[in-house]
Amino acid sequence: MENNSEAYRKVHFAVMAIEASAKREHLSGQEMHRRLKKQGLIHDRLFKHYELLHTQSLSWVADDTIETLHNWEDEAVKEGRL
Repeated sequence: MENNSEAYRKVHFAVMAIEASAKREHLSGQEMHRRLKKQGLIHDRLFKHYELLHTQSLSWVADDTIETLHNWEDEAVKEGRL
């Protein structure tokens, strides 16, 4: 993957968002990745909304990612998917 390709930039952004979110939640990056992936948040949020999200601070993205994860997990519980 070329360093300046759009795919590379999205993956790099997602990795930074996952690690920052994990740190805020006192989780390993692996555990945060597992939870985000289970909810489809990596593709449906971080990649899909990259153009908007990457313009925000990493702190804001971490907070938004955590809030979205908790909301999506709560919804999955209500719907019996989790």
